[in-house]
Amino acid sequence: MGTAHEHTDQHGHGHAHGHGHAHGHGRRPGTWAGREWTQLRHVVTPHSHDSADRFDSALETSKRGMRALVWSFLALFVTAIAQLVIVLVTGSVALLGDTIHNFADALTALPVGIAFALGRRAASRRFTYGLGRAEDLAGVVVVVIIALSAALAGYEAVKRLIDPQPVTGLWVVAAAGVIGFLGNELVARWRITVGRQIGSAALVADGLHARTDGFTSLAVVLGAAGVGLGFPLADPIIGLVITAAILLVLRDAAKEVFRRLMDAVDPATVELVERTAATVDGVQRAGQVRIRWIGHALRAELAVGVDATLTVAEAHRLAHEVEHRLIHEVPRLTAAVVHTEPVTGADTAHQLLAHH
Repeated sequence: MGTAHEHTDQHGHGHAHGHGHAHGHGRRPGTWAGREWTQLRHVVTPHSHDSADRFDSALETSKRGMRALVWSFLALFVTAIAQLVIVLVTGSVALLGDTIHNFADALTALPVGIAFALGRRAASRRFTYGLGRAEDLAGVVVVVIIALSAALAGYEAVKRLIDPQPVTGLWVVAAAGVIGFLGNELVARWRITVGRQIGSAALVADGLHARTDGFTSLAVVLGAAGVGLGFPLADPIIGLVITAAILLVLRDAAKEVFRRLMDAVDPATVELVERTAATVDGVQRAGQVRIRWIGHALRAELAVGVDATLTVAEAHRLAHEVEHRLIHEVPRLTAAVVHTEPVTGADTAHQLLAHH
C-alpha cells in the first residue's frame, strides 16, 4: 500500500503515513447519480491500493482529455479553414483577426495533447511523481500562443487603419462570424467541462481561449454591419476590439496557469480536508494541511492529533483510515501523507526540532 514510516516512537508518533490510494471511482461531485453509482461500485468492487491503480486512473482522465482535444481541434481547424477562404475573397481584416485566433486556438491543442501523453507515463525513480506537471508547462505554451495571436491580430488591424482597404461580400463575412461563434462556443463548453472534471488547468485555459474566440466572431458581424452602413473603418476597429478581447482572455488564462505553477488550490478544498479528517474516530484535531496539483490530480499532506497512548500499529491504522476517508470525500485527491502525533506535547517537540 505504499506506506512509509519514519521516526516512529512508542506512542505511535508516526511521522509519515503515506498510503497512496487511488480507487478510480469516477466521482462526479454534485450529481446524485454520480454519488449513488460511486457508493454502489465501492461496495461491489475490490479495493486495490497499489501504484497500478493510480496509473490507470490517470490514464483514463488523460484519455478523456485527449478525446476532447482531438474533436475540438478538428472543429476549430475546419472553422478556421472556412473563414480563411472567406477572408481571401472578401478582404475583411476583422474576419482575418478572428481566423488567426481560431488557428491559434486549434494549435494550442498540440502542447496540451503532448502533456496528456507524458502524463500517462508511470512514475519512475527519477520522476517519482510521474510527469503530470507537464500540463503546467503546456499551460504556459498556451498562454504564449494566445499572446502571439493577439499581437498578430492587433498588427493587422492597425495596418488596415493606416491603409484602409475595401471589404466585399458583407453578408458572407457576417455568416462566417456566426459560424465562428457557434464552432468556438461548442469547443469552449467541451474543453472547460472536461478540463474541470479531470482537474486540468491547461485544458480549462484552452477552453476559455475558445470561448473568447466565439465572442470575437460575433464582433466580426458588427464590423460587417458597420461597413454596410457606410462606415468602412468599422472593420479594422472591430479588429482592434478583437485584439482587446484576446488580451482579456490572456489575462485570465495566465492567472490560472500561474496559480497552478505556484501550487495554488481552492481554500475550500483545504477546509474540506481538515473537516473530513476531523470526522474520523480517534482524530482529535487536524491541521498543517498542504495540497498540490500533480497534473490533474491532487496530493495532500496533513497532521492529525491522536491519543498519546496509541500503539504504533493503532496509529498506523488510524492514519490509513484518515487517508481512505479523504480519498473518497475530496474530489480529485489521489493520495495523502498523514502524520500522526500525540494531541498533547507535539507542539513542544516541533519547537525543539525547529531550534535544532
